[in-house]
Amino acid sequence: MPDYKDLQSKHDPNDPDPWFATLVDLSIPIDPAVKRAWLIDTSRKSRQYLLPVARPFFRLAIGVIQVLKIITPKRWHAVESLHRAIVFGMTRFVSPEGNWLIMRHFHLGAEIQQFLRINLKLKDMPELNFMRFERIEELGVDAFVKHDMNLFNFVIYLNQELRREGRKIEPPETFDYSMITDGDFPIKDIPTGKWNVIDLLTAIEAYTPVFQFFLTDSEFWRASNSLQLDETIANYYAQILNDPLPMLLVNNKHPMIALNIQKAGFRLVLHGIATEMLHAYLVEKKRATEKSSSV
Repeated sequence: MPDYKDLQSKHDPNDPDPWFATLVDLSIPIDPAVKRAWLIDTSRKSRQYLLPVARPFFRLAIGVIQVLKIITPKRWHAVESLHRAIVFGMTRFVSPEGNWLIMRHFHLGAEIQQFLRINLKLKDMPELNFMRFERIEELGVDAFVKHDMNLFNFVIYLNQELRREGRKIEPPETFDYSMITDGDFPIKDIPTGKWNVIDLLTAIEAYTPVFQFFLTDSEFWRASNSLQLDETIANYYAQILNDPLPMLLVNNKHPMIALNIQKAGFRLVLHGIATEMLHAYLVEKKRATEKSSSV
């Protein structure tokens, strides 16, 4: 893959590199470091050779587990074991770029929700545990499950508060961007061992049946369909910013229609990219506001 620092001399018009075209494209808001990490991760051999072979087995496992949960009366629920398995896989097998993107996602989600809470002035909205982690080991016993629950609780609390106050989402007189980080997050000790070579998409596809196995059927359904709240959050942002662009950045749509859980892994990747784009857009707005105020 081309070096991001050399954007001019790597192009061969007779043999254009598709990764390079994506790298230099400026049509969507996204952190350049994130785009480069994503493209490096996507170009790994595991994505090219392992995923096409393994993905059918991962999705078959989802179907088998679903059948087992239908015919087995026992209620399977082992959130702590689930997170131990995830942390084990991340520290030993997932690529450095993939792990970095996963860890970023918790910070981004916290800031995106805080922006709405603060700028809508939802003073009586119940507190949520906005999770920020510096090391993989801090993911603990429920970070991923809690992340999904936070999203549903945020939507419920926000709309309950708006209903109580009898108002809609509207732009404030001035925006507060103080919670939006313009720069690096404090993420440390990303593993770089010789076995940390599995790209993020392959890892997520592998983790999906693991999620399903350790959670109850309703918990896994909730986690899978939380991805469709991307459109809900984007709609909030389109209203508060008076700009349709946040809606255009979303591919997980129609939160009132439950989608096939077989594609939950792929939709999780879409969720991550949409979150990155929305946060990058907020960074752009923050910079523009700071620039105009300094003139």
